[in-house]
Amino acid sequence: MLAKFLERLRRGRQEATPELRGRPPIRREKAYAADSGYVYQYTYEGYRAATRSDSVGSEFVFECTSDRAARFRLAVFAPDESFAAWERSTGRELNAVERYAIVKMQLFAILDESEHIQRDGEWLLTEGQVGHHVAELDL
Repeated sequence: MLAKFLERLRRGRQEATPELRGRPPIRREKAYAADSGYVYQYTYEGYRAATRSDSVGSEFVFECTSDRAARFRLAVFAPDESFAAWERSTGRELNAVERYAIVKMQLFAILDESEHIQRDGEWLLTEGQVGHHVAELDL
């Protein structure tokens, strides 16, 4: 009885990570041939509200592999302020689908520019990258 109480108390002190939302009911594995020469397979796992330092935004999570054996998670943290700067400069808000498209373009850029990725990691989406990806997507 005491052990159960202590376990509950310990769990209560740990900050719970919010569950991922937006995960498709049927996950589709897609492939991306990176400029690095590797072909990655990835699935979209979902997103969650997140805070890094003083930045509030969303964390988009993808499960990836380059050899179909070892899987790893890549997270792209997209601060709200990175999108807000572009929205202020154009006077137009980006909808959720457009934000996801920008994040996915950032995932591709990460896979293109990084050495062979084989472990979990998190990357930050900057204001400049938002502008670059918006131009690529012709939004």
